[in-house]
Amino acid sequence: MSSSSTFFLTNSFSSVSGSTHLRRLFNNVRYGSGGGGGGVRIAASLNVEVQAPDLSKEVMDESNKVFVGTYARAPLVLSSGKGCKLYDIEGREYLDLTSGIAVNALGHGDSDWIRAVTEQANVLTHVSNLYYTLPQLELAKRLVANSFADRVFLSNSGTEANEAAIKFARKFQRFSHPDEKQPPVEFIAFSNCFHGRTMGAVALTSKEYYRSPFEPIMPGVTFLEYGNVQAAKELIQSGKIAAVFVEPIQGEGGIYSATQEFLQALRTACDSAGSLLVFDEVQCGLGRTGHLWAHEAYGIYPDIMTLAKPLAGGLPIGAVLVTERVAAAINYGDHGSTFAGGPLVCNAAVAVLDKISGPGFLASVAKKGQDFKELLVKKLGGNSHVRDVRGVGLIIGIDLDVPASPLVEACQQSGLLVLTAGKGNVVRLVPPLTITEQELDHAAEILFNCLPVLDKTANN
Repeated sequence: MSSSSTFFLTNSFSSVSGSTHLRRLFNNVRYGSGGGGGGVRIAASLNVEVQAPDLSKEVMDESNKVFVGTYARAPLVLSSGKGCKLYDIEGREYLDLTSGIAVNALGHGDSDWIRAVTEQANVLTHVSNLYYTLPQLELAKRLVANSFADRVFLSNSGTEANEAAIKFARKFQRFSHPDEKQPPVEFIAFSNCFHGRTMGAVALTSKEYYRSPFEPIMPGVTFLEYGNVQAAKELIQSGKIAAVFVEPIQGEGGIYSATQEFLQALRTACDSAGSLLVFDEVQCGLGRTGHLWAHEAYGIYPDIMTLAKPLAGGLPIGAVLVTERVAAAINYGDHGSTFAGGPLVCNAAVAVLDKISGPGFLASVAKKGQDFKELLVKKLGGNSHVRDVRGVGLIIGIDLDVPASPLVEACQQSGLLVLTAGKGNVVRLVPPLTITEQELDHAAEILFNCLPVLDKTANN
């Protein structure tokens, strides 16, 4: 569809200006049932046809006036979605390989998810954690039944889940060393890691530009090279480490997978020293690798696992899964949240978990991911700027020798949405897990056709 979609007006634009005009314009917009394919049309009392204004520019200009400037957004205003397709406000269609940063695992508008949300919204949405609710219990029971864990703490995001894990680790060490004035309180994290932006989680995040504007931050964190077995073993054995935080597959860091040797060494060293091993699966967990949990492929299990992004299919949630040994150290009042684990969000999460945890679903993710990676290697691997195509399941990175942003922008102009990662030189592909083989083929074709922009980047 053309960006200059036709519409009708009830009043002339000259009588309406600024944000008032924008509100009235949106209040009258009616989208076609095809998720944007039906175009944009405004109901009319004056049957006078004119060209649509640049609605996207108006939205972006108005947004820049009222929001704190924390996001470098793409110049794109999205209005609807269905399956693995998104539509902007002018009706253009995009194939979505971002999933809202690995959140929309079931795509947009999944019927089971919609049913779970709408049915629960009609019954009960929020009561706080002063009371018990059935959806919260059902979700916790499923998480325990399908993992290493014995107990669950629910939060509202991945960074909140990691904040809880930090507190739980320190409380566990004090509980385990009641007679010591200085129990282990320090942490290990790794190069290229990302654990969140709140003050504890950002202290565990390796990129200095995330941390330096907010110093002093939580002390006692040492960053080691991801995969360096010897350095990790030596520091863990010092007896100062409360917990080791590690992503089995680094998403934000550039789609790097841990080796079997590395994770096993961490597990063995933590067991020997009494440190806790925390797996951050906020991005790589819940089916994205073709396993329900990324660590299952290694046969190595943590003491604590943090989850978030895809768990409620687009609603805000986080979870901390722990063993009984860890849970025994936590008492009433040690942590909490007003909104976490509300019945609406939990009912949505039950629907997501039930669908993703099926062996047929997980097998399809593994197969689609393997086929897609092989196709990308075949189509893109011969390009001089492509250094590597890596990943597992449907978390894939294309490592470039030039910045990835021009390729990302060219893909957007061609109807494909992808992300960057690493130091800005990795194209990150995290599509809905429900994406079809045909859609993945189409994505690979667009990526291939857009590769020439990298030559322009290299020559500038």
